Amino acid sequence: MNKHFENTATYIHADLRAGFQHVDTWIFDLDNTLYPPDSDLWPKIDERITLFLADRLDLDGLSARALQKHYYKKFGTTLSGLVSEDSIVPADFLSFVHDIDRSTLAPNPFLKHEICALPGRKLIFTNGSRDHAIQTTDQLGLHGAFDGMFDIVDANMIPKPDSAAYEAFLAMFSIDPSTAAMFEDIARNLIVPKAMGMTATLVVPKPGRVDHREAHDRGVDVDRVADFKTSDLTIFLGVINEIL
Repeated sequence: MNKHFENTATYIHADLRAGFQHVDTWIFDLDNTLYPPDSDLWPKIDERITLFLADRLDLDGLSARALQKHYYKKFGTTLSGLVSEDSIVPADFLSFVHDIDRSTLAPNPFLKHEICALPGRKLIFTNGSRDHAIQTTDQLGLHGAFDGMFDIVDANMIPKPDSAAYEAFLAMFSIDPSTAAMFEDIARNLIVPKAMGMTATLVVPKPGRVDHREAHDRGVDVDRVADFKTSDLTIFLGVINEIL
């Protein structure tokens, strides 16, 4: 299909209807997807991860930062590297790094309206913790919009984009991937769901906005990983709701 949309002027309703009319399960990544990547949440988490490594592994700041990025690139998340290489207890890490101030994140009642209007189940699939997902969606004003959440603990510490994480997610919620749609800000995290048969939508930053994501998370090979692309999730879902 490979139809990519940046704004309402380029939406083609026939393509959107064909892409989503069969969907009964709507899957959303959390960070930098349900809120924009110019938010300060990820920099806060990123800093807490560095502090955790420095404290637990007795490293100076530069060494902790370097190890953090090495683990992230090699294992998909820093936590996976810490569990594999350093026998860190996941609960300690997750509790520490997600202990952040979310008050700068503005509630988005329009996004809640559009998510709730989608026909079928709405789920969150995150490499973060369930507590982080709950606190963040509550701050966004999305309480009650989702029917379930799947976090890194549910995935046995195996993060996206590993296929085992998606298989565990599908099994937990008894999802038929051929009737599911996934929304995600990291292109490589859509490769597996698209191959499984999901309708894949890449959520990208709005033009000219600051992007706090990791540098290697910004690469976009849209034709290979996504059926659709949007820089405004709320408007995109609104158009889908209008035509379904």
